[in-house]
Amino acid sequence: MRASLTTLALALAAALPLHAQEEEGEIIVSCGGDFAAFADRMEDAAVARGADPVTARSFFDGVRQDPDTIAADRRQGVFTLPFTEFARRLISDSRLDRGQQMSRRHDEVFRRIAAEYGVPRGVLLAFWAFETDYGAVQGDFNTVNSLMTLGHDCRRPGLFQPQVLAALELASRGDLDPDTTTGAWAGEIGMVQMLPEDILTNGVDGDGDGHVRLKTSAPDALMSGAAMLRDLGWRPDEPWLEQVEVPADMDWSRSQLDTTMTPRQWAELGVTPRSGSFEAPDLPATLVLPQGKDGPAFLGYPNFDVFFEWNQSYTYVLTAAYFARRLEGAPVFDAGNPSPPLSDAQMRELQRRLAAMGYDVGEVDGILGAGTRSAVRSEQRRLGLPADAWPTEALLDAL
Repeated sequence: MRASLTTLALALAAALPLHAQEEEGEIIVSCGGDFAAFADRMEDAAVARGADPVTARSFFDGVRQDPDTIAADRRQGVFTLPFTEFARRLISDSRLDRGQQMSRRHDEVFRRIAAEYGVPRGVLLAFWAFETDYGAVQGDFNTVNSLMTLGHDCRRPGLFQPQVLAALELASRGDLDPDTTTGAWAGEIGMVQMLPEDILTNGVDGDGDGHVRLKTSAPDALMSGAAMLRDLGWRPDEPWLEQVEVPADMDWSRSQLDTTMTPRQWAELGVTPRSGSFEAPDLPATLVLPQGKDGPAFLGYPNFDVFFEWNQSYTYVLTAAYFARRLEGAPVFDAGNPSPPLSDAQMRELQRRLAAMGYDVGEVDGILGAGTRSAVRSEQRRLGLPADAWPTEALLDAL
């Protein structure tokens, strides 16, 4: 069971960060063709940009094309369990207990992080848990081979070719071994899974040994992760997620990530904190209904958006944000009584019908992504159904 849950988390954690996906990057050399010739072109380009020729020769000499990397890239997907089930599977008592143990073991590091970066320990513990199960499962793809393979592939060369040069720079500093450094299929390295360029930009020598080694040093990994979160826009001393209760008769079309109001304004619509008072009544917040009007409800503050910069999966982001709250002492969420999710076959049929009506739902893959949610909301509104973006059998029958 532990292994299977770790696999579920890693299936999501292995997805590229949103900020990396949105960057066009730079195509340094022509992609495709003979792989050995491509490696020679990359080596020549690295030397032309100032890399030491001997270091570059050693770095590129042993690179190999990795078909498993291409296979992993082609089968990217988001796990399709609804939030409540996914969260219950991943957030076990043992994972919570392990998080508290790690919090105590690295208390000094977390105190430094809070003082220097303003990132709460629960947030970093959540990413640490879901990315690599607190460092236990960091991926077994050779990092340089994966980056070179993806840089050679003409699908996204502008994203991965600069990562190769960043990996070369890390190697020249003694922080990466091209023969032995391993990680995720897309080149992320270490306990919190960072790409080489992110390590160059935000890597921190947390243990003071003169190197940034995210695979073996928890202080390095945690402080580097905190630095990257700050770089992605983390706002110190502000919350990120708060569970709320919603009235039965509100305008559900407002529950979308691009609709923001302050909690005071949400309160005018009947939204109330689950307990006590709103944590930040004057901050902008979105109403998050992962399973529609009858399921759990949250307010997501600006820091919640930063989670999407780390990973683009809606289910992963919400689960990580909620787990971070649990690690900080929040109670178990109220799951409500949501309508049952559609089966995979029903979701695909729904997507086919929506696409035939002219909606852009992306690939018909059975995944409730942003495009499908938006189309569902529009059709719910047109048909006079609660526009909460949660697809139901009633909607499918109506279509």
